[in-house]
Amino acid sequence: MVRRPGIIAPEIAERFGAPLSTVQRQWKVHPQWPAPIGKRGRWAEYDAAAVEEAVRRLFRRAPLAEQGDPEDELTVADIAAYTGLSESTVRSDISRGRLPRHDDERDGVKLWKRKTIDAAMTGRRRYQRNAADDQ
Repeated sequence: MVRRPGIIAPEIAERFGAPLSTVQRQWKVHPQWPAPIGKRGRWAEYDAAAVEEAVRRLFRRAPLAEQGDPEDELTVADIAAYTGLSESTVRSDISRGRLPRHDDERDGVKLWKRKTIDAAMTGRRRYQRNAADDQ
């Protein structure tokens, strides 16, 4: 019998750099999480390719489009358009220190280089809205 390559929760946590508790309590209970293909010890085993696709689609922020020069200077509005965040989220991130200090300022307008924003967005998680939030 040839088995498809399977992956269990501790391996999922290690592969994606997430805490095991996050995998168990948030990811695996999501309605669009793939069904188990079997068991390995006490752990449910999942198809590795299906898990990879589900994590990318459901829990990871899409990589920023390769557009423009890394030295391009962006305003808050440009950062919002580039990252897909709202302008208010960008301003909030600036005031809370989630985005680094601006690289330049011209005529009172703060400017960040595209490469600075790329570095700051690396590893930023994707936020999910619960169905209860929509009501």
